[in-house]
Amino acid sequence: MLFGKKERRISRILIVEDEPLVAFDTEHFLSSEGFEIVATLDTVADAQAVIGTGVPIDLVLVDVNLSDGSGVEVARLAHGRGIKVLFVTGTCPGDARALAAGCLAKPYPQRDLLAAVGAIEKVLAGKAPKRLPQSFSLFLAAA
Repeated sequence: MLFGKKERRISRILIVEDEPLVAFDTEHFLSSEGFEIVATLDTVADAQAVIGTGVPIDLVLVDVNLSDGSGVEVARLAHGRGIKVLFVTGTCPGDARALAAGCLAKPYPQRDLLAAVGAIEKVLAGKAPKRLPQSFSLFLAAA
């Protein structure tokens, strides 16, 4: 098929963000881009519960500073289950490279979020991304 949609490697996303406006905007934007949002949660405990159920998740977008703890704990659990993680935060944690496919610095335009997810997809497909947003760090080893 010449003009068909490409099959995504990342289609089911879990959003873990405790800033309501950012969470809503992210969910709405990614849904409009064709991604399935598994859930949008605002606590470490809720995110760990969803990941623990075994529901299919391709990528977890997680802020580091959450109301009940650190998003690093969410990333540890997701990484341990083979789920890719993208930190979306003001300050990328020191152990991010070991746990995540990348880190996108807040605040970021929506196009940078889409480009970051696209870059992770390219790495998963064995290809090198062409251009990365300035606010995005891609960790090839974890992707």
